[in-house]
Amino acid sequence: MKQLKTLAILALTMCVGANLSAYDAKIQARHDSILALITGAPSYEAQPVKSITAFGAKGNGEKDCKPAFDKAMKAAARSKNGLHLVVPAGEWFVKGPIHLVSNLTLELQEGAHLKFSPEPTDYLPAVQTSWEGSFCQNISPLIYGFKLENVVIMGRGTIDGNCAETFPKWRADQKPGQSALRGQDHQEVPVEERNYGVEQKLRPHLVQLFGCRNVTIEDVFITNSPFWCVHLLKCENVICRGLRYDAKLVNNDGIDPEMTRNLLIEEIEFNNGDDNVAVKAGRDNDGWKNCSATSDPLYEPQPSENIIIRNCRFKGLHGLVIGSEMSAGVRNVFVEDCTYGGYNKRALYVKSNPNRGGFVHDIYFQNCQFDEVEDLFYITSMYAGEGADDNHFTSIHDIHVKDVHANKARNAGIVLQGTAAKPIYNISFENVTVDELKVGFSSMNTDDIILRNCNLGGTIDGAPSQVTKHDGLFDKDGKK
Repeated sequence: MKQLKTLAILALTMCVGANLSAYDAKIQARHDSILALITGAPSYEAQPVKSITAFGAKGNGEKDCKPAFDKAMKAAARSKNGLHLVVPAGEWFVKGPIHLVSNLTLELQEGAHLKFSPEPTDYLPAVQTSWEGSFCQNISPLIYGFKLENVVIMGRGTIDGNCAETFPKWRADQKPGQSALRGQDHQEVPVEERNYGVEQKLRPHLVQLFGCRNVTIEDVFITNSPFWCVHLLKCENVICRGLRYDAKLVNNDGIDPEMTRNLLIEEIEFNNGDDNVAVKAGRDNDGWKNCSATSDPLYEPQPSENIIIRNCRFKGLHGLVIGSEMSAGVRNVFVEDCTYGGYNKRALYVKSNPNRGGFVHDIYFQNCQFDEVEDLFYITSMYAGEGADDNHFTSIHDIHVKDVHANKARNAGIVLQGTAAKPIYNISFENVTVDELKVGFSSMNTDDIILRNCNLGGTIDGAPSQVTKHDGLFDKDGKK
């Protein structure tokens, strides 16, 4: 292991010439071409507008509004131009999932509090979904969209999973179900035979869109999620903008794009008990080949790609995570102009292991500020010590960081851990500063690592000192 400890890792420059800029014109052109593809849901001026009260709902916190939402979805499905469904101020109790339809705008107005039932059996029957990267049938997410297009969730209202006393407690008992599903993934059991429910205790997502396109999720406040907050599974052309979080239950990731492409995440106020953004792409065999007995294209693996994250305030476990479920690969992810709203354990955490395979490349992280972290950047091919006897090594390369500052790293500034079989390579850090830290730079099984104008633990200014009597070089006994 090559390790440079503390002192001030002097503005390290390993020469590569003036052409080394991760954000040169070519990369900027790629970024801009991706951004041009992302439009979210189209605007429908002709979309009829109705209040949820027109379908029998009452915002008194007591009446079950699920029948009203079901009626509204049927009306939207019948309408030529869909439906703009307004949920006004009030507490709207929903005893079961809301299953969205295409061409829908769901507007939660200021003061609207969508409060779901905490009872797990209310989310049966099971639906097609995935759990920690493996496809299955499981109890329904609380808000669920399946193979839809043109969907908007918007407004200053609240989506409240209301499950603090139920779903989080499942985590202690999830191991048998989790192991069974992972075993079916590894054994390539057809997804049609992977059936889970309340007994297996695999928690549902708060919002999941599976196989959807042209989606906008904007401004809503999210809290008390049973599991991941917003799971975008095999989606395309999505905008998440202006979301606000206070989601501190177990595994309350903010946004989890999985096998999703063309996604803009911007102006988010994160406050999560887990990762803020976790980019995923399937676990192990489900990320390598179609798991459907009928070769349904819905289950064809695809990378997560073309993701732009900008102008966000990170607060939670990690800012951006890639992995560990990333077996179909992750590429073309841009993080820019973000800052902190509080503590993050790590700013960027890329994690894989020899079980996963796949790839991670073309990741760009620029112009971001952090306060206190444990490690600023941590990239590892040996996550959780798993897969040591496997040989599905992940290819990790072309990750470029520029203009990032952190006030303090309790552990390390930069940690890179490849494998001997497949080293991490072509990684660059430019203008990265950490004012205070324990370990500046640690590297293992890496090639072509570049640090330019990086100050990890302080700076050394001026000329080096000359020999003085305090060096003790001329004392006969070797003492000063």
